[in-house]
Amino acid sequence: MSLLDLSLDELLSTTRSVRKRLDFTRPVEPELINECLELAVQAPTGSNRQQWHFIVVTDQEQRKALGAVYKKGWQVYQQRLLASGATATRAANEETMKRVHDSSTYLSDHMHEAPVLIVPCFYGRLNTLETSAQASTWGSILPAVWNFMLAARARGLGTCWTTLHLLYEQEAAQVLSIPYEEVTQAALIPVAYTLGTDFRPGPRMPMDKIIHHNRW
Repeated sequence: MSLLDLSLDELLSTTRSVRKRLDFTRPVEPELINECLELAVQAPTGSNRQQWHFIVVTDQEQRKALGAVYKKGWQVYQQRLLASGATATRAANEETMKRVHDSSTYLSDHMHEAPVLIVPCFYGRLNTLETSAQASTWGSILPAVWNFMLAARARGLGTCWTTLHLLYEQEAAQVLSIPYEEVTQAALIPVAYTLGTDFRPGPRMPMDKIIHHNRW
């Protein structure tokens, strides 16, 4: 498949979290997923350990089971928001946050319909590690997954980094036969062709609000 006609800057600035614009009706070719994963593992990794693993889930029953686990996590997240007195739309940009909430709810209802679900994993559990070791571990999986998501965008595929299934990580591990005590899941990423490819840069805070020179 040919790549989208995007400059490097366009690729970096338009790789969005895609939820409502995922095309659940169109199959994704296995060779495209393999191409994206081959680019994923070109990412840097701490001490060149390359301890990443990627579970590519296409089986309908497994996708359904993972979707149910994710929905449980989403419901817990919603309950926690309510218990804290917060609302999903309480933010400086209320309209934007409402759209995010609505699209997140939509994804929760339809996660199982994504033709491909990717579960990036790595060896070890982080519970007892000090901060530096945790940072090194996450720093060895996150660049690889971002490589995958950029490669997917270049091929007309949409993705979304989600983590709420990790509230029930052990259940997801059982679905996928992951040895829970030895392997940590990092995310659950739906992958599908997008409905249209015309994504724009997202709104962000002004740079002078987030950049600190020499000190905080």
